[in-house]
Amino acid sequence: MPNRPMLIIAEKPKVAEKIARFLDENAKKKYESKVAYYELERGGKKIYVASAVGHIFALKEAGGGVGEIPVFDVKWVPAHLSDKSAAHTKDYVKALEALAKKAEVYVSACDYDIEGSLIGFNAIRFIAGTEKGKRMKFSALTKEDIVKAFEEMGELDYNNAYAGETRHILDWYWGINLSRALMQSIRNAGLYKVMSIGRVQGPTLDILVKREKEIQAFKPEPFWQLYVEKDGVKYLHEKDKFWDEREAERAYGRTTLAGKVKEIERSEVRVPPPYPFDLTTLQIEAYRAFKMGPKEVLQLTQNLYENSYISYPRTSSQQLPPSLGLRGILEKIAKIEDYSKEAKFLLSNGLTKPKDGPKSDPAHPAIHPTGIHGKMGEREKKLYDLIVRRFLACFGEGAVKESTKVTLDMGGEHYIGKGMVVKKEGWIPLYGKYYAPEEERLPPLERGQEFRAERKHNEKKMTQPPKRYTPTSLVKALEKNNLGTKATRATIIETLFKRDYVRSESIEVSEYGMKVHEVLHKYCPEILDENLTRAFEEKVEKIQEGKEQEEKVLSEAREVLKKIIKEFMQNDDKIGPALVEAFRGSERRRNFIMKCGKCGKDLVVKNTRDGRIFIGCTGWPSCNNAYPIPNDVKKVSFVKQCPKCGGPVIRYRMRKFTVTRCAGRACDYKEGA
Repeated sequence: MPNRPMLIIAEKPKVAEKIARFLDENAKKKYESKVAYYELERGGKKIYVASAVGHIFALKEAGGGVGEIPVFDVKWVPAHLSDKSAAHTKDYVKALEALAKKAEVYVSACDYDIEGSLIGFNAIRFIAGTEKGKRMKFSALTKEDIVKAFEEMGELDYNNAYAGETRHILDWYWGINLSRALMQSIRNAGLYKVMSIGRVQGPTLDILVKREKEIQAFKPEPFWQLYVEKDGVKYLHEKDKFWDEREAERAYGRTTLAGKVKEIERSEVRVPPPYPFDLTTLQIEAYRAFKMGPKEVLQLTQNLYENSYISYPRTSSQQLPPSLGLRGILEKIAKIEDYSKEAKFLLSNGLTKPKDGPKSDPAHPAIHPTGIHGKMGEREKKLYDLIVRRFLACFGEGAVKESTKVTLDMGGEHYIGKGMVVKKEGWIPLYGKYYAPEEERLPPLERGQEFRAERKHNEKKMTQPPKRYTPTSLVKALEKNNLGTKATRATIIETLFKRDYVRSESIEVSEYGMKVHEVLHKYCPEILDENLTRAFEEKVEKIQEGKEQEEKVLSEAREVLKKIIKEFMQNDDKIGPALVEAFRGSERRRNFIMKCGKCGKDLVVKNTRDGRIFIGCTGWPSCNNAYPIPNDVKKVSFVKQCPKCGGPVIRYRMRKFTVTRCAGRACDYKEGA
């Protein structure tokens, strides 16, 4: 390549600095439009390294019509012109524009996934004014990886970028048109409220509602279990669950405390080492170990990646190819005090081939430590420790457990005791506290020996409904159903919470969310159809593989959406009132205080136009019964009806204390602070 000036564009400022320093430790830090960039020389080339800040271009409606439905005329614009919250991107665009004029070769060094590919491609085509460029591909921010990516750079990954662009436009088509239709519908019915539904948001809500309906429809059934017990060990009747109480009582009556050991069966169970982490399994394990939500895991792993401590986290791979130099990584980890013993054990025993999982990712390997270690926050340190120990464990030998099954004959009724002990630890110590196998030890028994139980039990139990999803188990379900992406699933779940469709850590669909789903399912079921969403996701993947054309997919999407919007508009007069009724009903229930003493309707917490709150009657304007709330109150809750005036006694939570008193202006009833 001729020695033409080169501009390397990274996705984040911290990454730009690392790339510059790895290519030339004497790189000069300079500023353009208050944004830092780096100037260096390598192999006789003049190189500028600068940064975007994620997406610096965003989609915006191209036409002049405001509120039109459907709208498909979109264009890319600098993000600060589309969204006020992206104002910080303006200076980065200016800096890249100035540097692009000095360069002749443009290189995308953004994250190697379809989002990063789109960020780099947009910067090159809209700022440098060309679609010709180069691509650096790396999975870790280490000197070796960056230098190799620089020396082996190829052409821009156009298919990745086109796939990313298609997904963004599809999300825009669905999100803007359907959310606009929803909000227009409720405005026509007399209410203004921010609502949204999207290409993945709708099917996600549908998954949650189906589970909620299973729980609501669940009818507990009684069953009985029989045990005999000795020395704290319970032996369960071989039938397990008795669904007939009389049958359980007959078996219980025949059960004697004196019996004998009828049978003993022993077998070995081999437990292979765990697979390396992909993003989803890391999110699941981090929730189990630390109760970290999916979004927090994403943020913390991004920090660890940008500090060069771990590889790129947004991966679907559970595989560690030999090309990573795994022995070299283990040697580096062996120098870190917390992991030295385990890493040296692996190296000294020649255990340098990991247990790979079935999932792969063409862009990145499984998440792994780089061997670089330094200062990190408390939560980052916990996650880093989990990642390192999982990495070490996947090199270990298989563990072996011994399973024992004892059958007791107690008056002709058979009872089963099961035990499990670890015979060979293998990889288990390498994973540390994150895997503590529960051992159930049975007392030493021999076939045919006498056995005398201390007591027997007949316990009545009830079947339990299906469990609600947690944010992490929902991420797993979305991945299984090929809905959303590694990067977007956590945000989709957060949006459902923001819209009041769901609540609580064990995700429960609110009454409002249930009603929104009911209305959409009745009048416009395609919005909730996961098969439709999955079909388009598969088309995006084909674009990425070079097997499908972007415009063909978008054209098909427009036709599908036109049909959905037409169906929606035909039912607008039913959808709007139903949603308004659902919202007002949920607001009343959430903010209900007590029945109005004047008219018998509801007293609820209301908002004034300037953002303050008060207690007012839902019968307004015919009933003007109201109670003021002091400005510095953070939260109010109803306690009881006032014994003096009949008004509401309210617990007011102020900034520094809580007080309980009657809300009536002229009433002095007070219960204390």
